[in-house]
Amino acid sequence: MSTNAADPLVALGGLPGVPDAVDSVRKAVDRVYGHRVMRRRSNEITSEAALRGARGSAALSGADWALEEVRRRTDFGSEPEARTVGAALRLTAEAGQLLSIWRQSPLRVLARLHLVAAADAGDAVGRPRQAGETVDEPLIELPLPDADEVADRLEGLSRLIIAGGAAPALVTAAIVHGELLALRPFASHNGLVARTAERIVLIGSGLDPKAVCPSEVGHAELGRAAYAAALDGYVSGTPQGMAAWITHCGKAVELGVRESTAVCEALQRGAA
Repeated sequence: MSTNAADPLVALGGLPGVPDAVDSVRKAVDRVYGHRVMRRRSNEITSEAALRGARGSAALSGADWALEEVRRRTDFGSEPEARTVGAALRLTAEAGQLLSIWRQSPLRVLARLHLVAAADAGDAVGRPRQAGETVDEPLIELPLPDADEVADRLEGLSRLIIAGGAAPALVTAAIVHGELLALRPFASHNGLVARTAERIVLIGSGLDPKAVCPSEVGHAELGRAAYAAALDGYVSGTPQGMAAWITHCGKAVELGVRESTAVCEALQRGAA
């Protein structure tokens, strides 16, 4: 599949449909950044995008709460859905603190994300799972790689991130997201961690430096069935499947842009 062994992500960026997706995402992001409200009230847009992104990520992990319920709640430890929403909110808040570490030590960031998400879940928190340990990720129904394969592929992913390269941010973000979902390296909360890692790549790459394009919103809007189907494409490893996953992630970013654009419009009208 790769025509560039030194930088396989660049080759993925050339798959059919992917350059168009990259271009479409770039134009959408530029439009929201050019909105007059963004020039004066970007902090408010960032905060709202974080909240909506956390809600979307939690929905994909089985806690599909209304936005206003997420906004008003203060207790996130009482039942499983509340704990999922709480974990998503904590991860969104944590992501911005880890940007400077990501390019030097992505595995350290992933361990930190799991620690933040799982909090008091036990001994398996903050480290990849070991041989014989089970995974609680019921909404992702894919064969589970063993612990040795997980360790090898995480190391490979880490080397790609540290090396950098010329691949578009969308491609890198989609591959990080897809690989973490495919591996499910932790005992729990893998979906939440994977979507947060995608967020970190999109922000840290410079595509979305103010974090106002919440792809998690788009993934949730596209729905679990489409998410699972696109992920099947990623796991297949075929050029068509990989391209389908990357373009799916591109659509999610564009829907996140649309969400923040709507927030900008509401602020401009004085309605939010």
